[in-house]
Amino acid sequence: MLKDITLGQYFPGNSVAHRLDPRTKLILEILYIVALFSANDWFVSYAFLALVLGSAIAVSHVPLKSLVRGLKPVVIIVCFTGVINLFWTPGDTVLFSWWIFTINLEGVYRAFFMVIRIVMLIMGTFLLTYTTSPITLTDGLETLLGPLKKLHLPIHELSMMMSIALRFIPTLIEETDKIMSAQKARGADFESGSVLQRAKAMVPLLVPLFISAFRRADELAVAMECRCYHGGEGRTKLRVLRYQGIDYAAFALAIVVLAVIYTLRFLNV
Repeated sequence: MLKDITLGQYFPGNSVAHRLDPRTKLILEILYIVALFSANDWFVSYAFLALVLGSAIAVSHVPLKSLVRGLKPVVIIVCFTGVINLFWTPGDTVLFSWWIFTINLEGVYRAFFMVIRIVMLIMGTFLLTYTTSPITLTDGLETLLGPLKKLHLPIHELSMMMSIALRFIPTLIEETDKIMSAQKARGADFESGSVLQRAKAMVPLLVPLFISAFRRADELAVAMECRCYHGGEGRTKLRVLRYQGIDYAAFALAIVVLAVIYTLRFLNV
């Protein structure tokens, strides 16, 4: 299960999606989320957004199986959301009723609608991290939030913290897997028993994991100090971000997609 968590991983490449400016990809991600939550019908609107997402995946050359594998750790959340909407959505067309549980046609529609929305949202977010390195993502986020520096907000530091946290997710997952393998070799059992027993069995993982995380944080701090890092004030960048033709083309396509979604919403389709 831990190996299926792919959030924070970066797949190097030279596709159109990789060459886009990180600011462009961040803005496109925001517009994609807006379009996703503005769609009001899964048969037309979400079919159109699924086509857009599929095209983006094809352009990025990111393996589809990697995106699907990344969904495994959130299956419980997705299923829980679907069940909540299935049983607690009011409606008139009752399909099944027992005790306090009632399933109606509106609930089935709403549950399916929410599951599709969450899956597409997660896959779109993963696509952003798969095609953008943490350093580039930090530069793009810092540039987009640059105007907030006038309010004396530590934008560079916040962007750096988010980037480091995202970058160390795969590292900590790998460290957790190593600790679990070592404890299994000593007779630990993480797979049998009830849910509560398995949760208690995971507790011994926390101490070595926290020690490893603090050690890595200390090593990173020392390495940054040795390189004379003292925050973002006065720092220059190796790669200066500049918009190119493909960025403007991506913005134009995003506006077209958003216009189509709002047109379908207006037509109640």
